[in-house]
Amino acid sequence: MKITDLDKNDCNEYYWRYIQKIPEHLEIRKGFEVGCATVIRFFNTIPQDKLSFRYASDKWSIKEVLQHLIDTERVFMYRCFRISRKDKTPLAGFDQNIYVEPSGAHDKSMDSLIEEFKTIRQSSISFINSVSDDHLEVIGNANGGHMSARSAAFTIIGHEIWHMDVIKEKYL
Repeated sequence: MKITDLDKNDCNEYYWRYIQKIPEHLEIRKGFEVGCATVIRFFNTIPQDKLSFRYASDKWSIKEVLQHLIDTERVFMYRCFRISRKDKTPLAGFDQNIYVEPSGAHDKSMDSLIEEFKTIRQSSISFINSVSDDHLEVIGNANGGHMSARSAAFTIIGHEIWHMDVIKEKYL
């Protein structure tokens, strides 16, 4: 399954800005594996003195961005799980900004953040490999709009690409 298999009914327009970052040839399951290695390599190359840098006072630090990727993967994989299991209960959105402070990202080492990311990603890979394509096509309701299980999964992959691009452009 690739992003070319998606159509506009898979999710709200907002999520397409992330999904469109994914190369068209990348298969969803492979995307989680490739993304894991890419994210780890990317964050491991950032100099220590840049990890707490903010390009503006109201923006997250690089450590907080990595924590945000971890938290967002948890939320979207939960959505993918619930929707793929044909749960029609509307799933709430989340305010990503309030997650930052209690996450304690600044008090964590980069090694511990990378380890947390790897743990979450391994769980995501295990789940996505256990779900049939038919169940990834199921559409549910998340954050007040329609969302397929596959679009929730693809959003995770595109979202990490989006934020690595922002870091390259504004932080480094």
